[in-house]
Amino acid sequence: MSGFRIFKTEEFDKDYAKLDKSEQKRVDKILRQLMERGDKVGKPLAGLSFFREKKFNGKRLYYLVYRDILVVLILAISDKKAQQATINQILINLAEYQQYIFETLRKKGII
Repeated sequence: MSGFRIFKTEEFDKDYAKLDKSEQKRVDKILRQLMERGDKVGKPLAGLSFFREKKFNGKRLYYLVYRDILVVLILAISDKKAQQATINQILINLAEYQQYIFETLRKKGII
């Protein structure tokens, strides 16, 4: 099995830019883990096996795993205080995230 492709949202990019260098290195390490074994990293959320979080330094990295097409979409980073609001927002936008992934893969000629 080949590795997972990683895609990132603009929200993730903004959250990532706010992290200090040590936290960015930790996130980079998590992203490498996700490329190798995306659906085995982190903890499932909201009863959905494909919606996951990985904790680091008191923060949480949220992502969706599309196992059938070997894609991980990195969504956002939040602290414990904003956790529920972040999860709720992601759940509202699940269909949009899926559409974004398939459109991106089509543009790249992957599907």
